[in-house]
Amino acid sequence: MKKVSFLIIALLLILPFMIGIDNVSAAKKNKVNVYIFRGEGCPHCEEAIEWFEDELANDEEYSNYYKLVKYEVWYDESNKNLMDQVATELGTSASGVPFIVVGDKYFSGFSKESSPSQLKEEIKKQYENKDYQDIVAAVKKGKSINKGDSKAVLPIVIISAIAIVAVLALVFFTKEKE
Repeated sequence: MKKVSFLIIALLLILPFMIGIDNVSAAKKNKVNVYIFRGEGCPHCEEAIEWFEDELANDEEYSNYYKLVKYEVWYDESNKNLMDQVATELGTSASGVPFIVVGDKYFSGFSKESSPSQLKEEIKKQYENKDYQDIVAAVKKGKSINKGDSKAVLPIVIISAIAIVAVLALVFFTKEKE
């Protein structure tokens, strides 16, 4: 009986950590979506896309961090609405293109002199962020993402609380039988 109790206690105590470790490793495996809301014929948009597809895509390190997703907004009303909803979720307005979104950060416009370094820094930061949040994907699903949301931690807290109660119950019942 004591061996079974010990195994149950060990499993209940280790389980929350196994779940947490699995979530961290899963976050590292997926590329970050980089969204570019663009206008057909916009020279700044074309320059940004060219930089992503030619220069950054050929960078051995950064090509593993991101996937580029393009939305044309001048001729596609649904894409324009998506851009506006994303901007609202981010607490801004998209007044021009390109409007680039990386995780929960946005960039308005593109300049080869300053934008690449900022974008590379943010892509890497979001890729390494175990709490990476894809705002565009959430908005497309009709969800709102609140910064500082602790929903990801809740299952681990619940499992840990159950484990503690189970341990206390086993200790209490084991002492009563002695």
